[in-house]
Amino acid sequence: MSGEALYVYALLADPGAGAEPPGEGLDGAPLRLVRAADCGLAALVHAAPARPYQGPDDDVRRWIRTHDEAVEGMRRAAGGVLPMTFNVLVAPGEDGDAESRLRAWLRESRDDLHDRLARLRGRAEYRVEITLDSTAVPTDDGSVQEIEERMRNSSLGLRRLLAKQLDAKRRAAADSFADQLHADARRRLGAVAEDLADRRRATRRPEEIEVLSLALLVHDDDVENLGFILSELQEGHPAVQVRFLGPWPPYSFTGDQLATPAATSTTPGH
Repeated sequence: MSGEALYVYALLADPGAGAEPPGEGLDGAPLRLVRAADCGLAALVHAAPARPYQGPDDDVRRWIRTHDEAVEGMRRAAGGVLPMTFNVLVAPGEDGDAESRLRAWLRESRDDLHDRLARLRGRAEYRVEITLDSTAVPTDDGSVQEIEERMRNSSLGLRRLLAKQLDAKRRAAADSFADQLHADARRRLGAVAEDLADRRRATRRPEEIEVLSLALLVHDDDVENLGFILSELQEGHPAVQVRFLGPWPPYSFTGDQLATPAATSTTPGH
């Protein structure tokens, strides 16, 4: 029995004999498909030692980027995949080597995996972040103009106090606008996305107000409509800032974590 493990990138419907996975794996590892032909499923893998990929942050980021590229290349070639997170390995065990264990698991899980793959076929994940520049949001509050006029002829100490009041009023106006924009943007994006998941930005500038941060599951036929909606939101007000990322493999929409016969180590935030 071989002691070699398999690093698993994604699961997919078996594309048939002769199909070759595009690109390369981590550190140039050759990619291949492990097929369970009797159930119509396959796994995109490379041979690896039975231990997680660990190292400096720069190496981990490079591995994750390569992982994503391999999965996205397979998604485009196959029309849909069930992506696995970084560092999923199937190791050999008492019941067989890694390849036989992976094939057995594909057979045992065939109905669930086919259902998941059908849901994701022809679809990709896009991430949308909308923020407001609080300094660019106008306010109709007449007291703002009064404060600005008083600041022109006030002492330094009073100007500081008035500046805090002015910032608070502008922030309140921006928060109110952000609430309105959130409801409108979520409704419009939900009309073109088949599913959505909330995300949180790790950092933002002090003047930025977060409106929403979403992962969207979008059919390939609806990507143009998604772009049109985002352009309208961006152009609708000078304070609105839109960030649009993708297409990516649909990591946020794979459902519950798959119970593979694996020793799994997942990097947070992937």
